[in-house]
Amino acid sequence: MSDKAGPPPAEGSVRVVGTAHVSADSVREVEEAIEAERPDVVAVELDEGRYRQMQGETPDDLDAGDLLRGNTVFQFIAYWMLSYVQAQLGEKFDVRPGADMLAAIETAERHGLDVALVDRDIQVTIQRFWARMGIVEKLRMIGGLAFGVTDSRVVGLVAGLFVGVFLGPLIGLFGGSFGVTDALLTRVTGGLLLAVVVGFALDYVGDAFLDGKGRLLVAVGGGVAVGLIAGVGLGLADGVVSAFGSFAVHAIGSMGLGLVAGLGVGLVAAAVFPFVAPEPEDVEEFDMSELTDTDVVSVMMEEFREFSPGGAEALIDERDAYIAHRLVALRRRGADVVAVVGAGHREGIERYLANPETLPPMESLVGTAKKRGVPWFEIVGVLMSVGFLAFFLLLAMAGVRNAFLLQLFGAWFLVNGLFAAGLAKLAGARWTSAAVGGGVAWMTSVNPLLAPGWFTGYVELRHTRVNVSDIATLNELLGDEEKPLKRLVSEMFDVPLFRLIMIVAMTNVGSIIASVLFTAYILPLFGAELGGVDGVTRLMLEGAGRSADAIWRAVT
Repeated sequence: MSDKAGPPPAEGSVRVVGTAHVSADSVREVEEAIEAERPDVVAVELDEGRYRQMQGETPDDLDAGDLLRGNTVFQFIAYWMLSYVQAQLGEKFDVRPGADMLAAIETAERHGLDVALVDRDIQVTIQRFWARMGIVEKLRMIGGLAFGVTDSRVVGLVAGLFVGVFLGPLIGLFGGSFGVTDALLTRVTGGLLLAVVVGFALDYVGDAFLDGKGRLLVAVGGGVAVGLIAGVGLGLADGVVSAFGSFAVHAIGSMGLGLVAGLGVGLVAAAVFPFVAPEPEDVEEFDMSELTDTDVVSVMMEEFREFSPGGAEALIDERDAYIAHRLVALRRRGADVVAVVGAGHREGIERYLANPETLPPMESLVGTAKKRGVPWFEIVGVLMSVGFLAFFLLLAMAGVRNAFLLQLFGAWFLVNGLFAAGLAKLAGARWTSAAVGGGVAWMTSVNPLLAPGWFTGYVELRHTRVNVSDIATLNELLGDEEKPLKRLVSEMFDVPLFRLIMIVAMTNVGSIIASVLFTAYILPLFGAELGGVDGVTRLMLEGAGRSADAIWRAVT
């Protein structure tokens, strides 16, 4: 036997077929290409997990640690959005998403050809996609999705509601400097009281005569009208409101003014920028064959790159390189390959195949991506934690009695706990999960690097199993345009993954709202005992001086 190694295998070939993942024409093109070429290997743009799901296997349960660690919740939301868009396109054109890949696999198996899965793991891609995007890009993506699937008035109201929640405390703190009087706050509080009572009464009565949308319109419209005329205009509820006490009137009135102002701004913005979802017939007029046309695909990719350069790098460029790496390896082993990939990847992959020396190292395309730029979020988190501790420490050093500091800390603990636990329970959390989130909210609210929702979610997952198939269930629910909104929301909360995400999110939102309200309304009450803002500032400076003296004496 000769010790000499045999000649290296002749290099194979790669033919790249670019397809639209929801196109019936692409299915035929894939089948014809494999029939004509009869390659050694059919490579498909799939990873192991998506391949198994396409083969009908039960999707894996999601690991609690993976789901709740860091920004993974947001990564799942990003994955859900991408999945939903593809599912909707598939429904519009009556083609199962991924039918091109399934056709490639079935055709290869029918002829006894090998199948290679050459795409990067979807979870790695989504993680890197989210990490590569800047905060502005993330907000634009979420806003763009919202404007694309709902009426602009709804978007305006929701945006205005969030603005109002933060505007109200600012009015409470500084409204007096801009002419916001106690009398005005009393009238606003009375108006809110009447609006809520009348709105609930009209909703209850209208249940017997009106449908969901009509009942809601009558309840909201009637409540607002009575609140503005009878409460704010005529002051008919002033006597009842006066029994609430000055603190309650100040808090409710300023928050009411903030909400009204925020909702007004939101509605005006919706009128000026009327983002309305396209009608279904407009979508159906789109020519699916254009999705695989090289020029059209190039334009689409460039538009996405302008919208999010970082996202395009992770979702397109890195996957081009990863898939090309796998195809180059198959070619070097002497295999003739037909590679079935999305049309948007074809040009980039073919460029790498023609010049494999330009491929970036494989190690740079896998693993967890680090965020780019200055870590402002982490810096703010550290500063908030240090500031919180310094506030209590400096007051203690200034001689403020311990009983007062304990009362202040107790109020902080209680307000954060009640809001975080209350909203978690409202989202469907178990009492034990809500209690855990509420119990840690005081600590996590001063450090954005932590979140009470993580703790609530971990406890909740001891009783709930979430599954990748939950995303498909959510897509089916959202695709039912005839289902009433109330029933749709109810059924979405029945899906474990959605309920878990909402529990985590609502716990965090509760803690944020509690922190804002505490700073605006409760902290000034305690500060008044110390002489107001000037007195607290003086005590903190005095505490800083005493701390410096103590440190100096210890050093010297």
